[in-house]
Amino acid sequence: MIVNTAEKLKKLYEIDDHLWLEETIKLLKEKKFNQLDLENLIEELESLSRRDKLALQSLLEQIIRHLLLIQYWEDERETNYRHWQSEVISFRGQINQRMTTNFYHYLAENIPFIYTQARKYVKAKSGIDTFPSECPYNLDQLLDEDWFPLV
Repeated sequence: MIVNTAEKLKKLYEIDDHLWLEETIKLLKEKKFNQLDLENLIEELESLSRRDKLALQSLLEQIIRHLLLIQYWEDERETNYRHWQSEVISFRGQINQRMTTNFYHYLAENIPFIYTQARKYVKAKSGIDTFPSECPYNLDQLLDEDWFPLV
């Protein structure tokens, strides 16, 4: 399909967003910038950025959850330590594969919010309330594949 105007591309977006994406990529490769549907292209790029940030935020929350369980849930530590540790290793690997300077700064700025969410989860899961009100870990510790809190 050849789309020759931005207006036709806008209409295509409403009908078949995957085909719209293919056409947009083709136009970009051919440097036909005047034919781009900039409004929807910007919207898609913003959505992609949000999706990536939320994925990394979710991984970091999982790391924090499991570190809190390791450090504070003494009654379950002996039984679950290896599982929690392996989860942290897995989540760190996933997050570090995607890490960029921009994502690092985003996560650093959002640790208080991410920690609050993780703390709520582990409090409900464990039934204990001895978790610190502020994150006891810094971002470098959270991302360091070899670091675990002392227990």
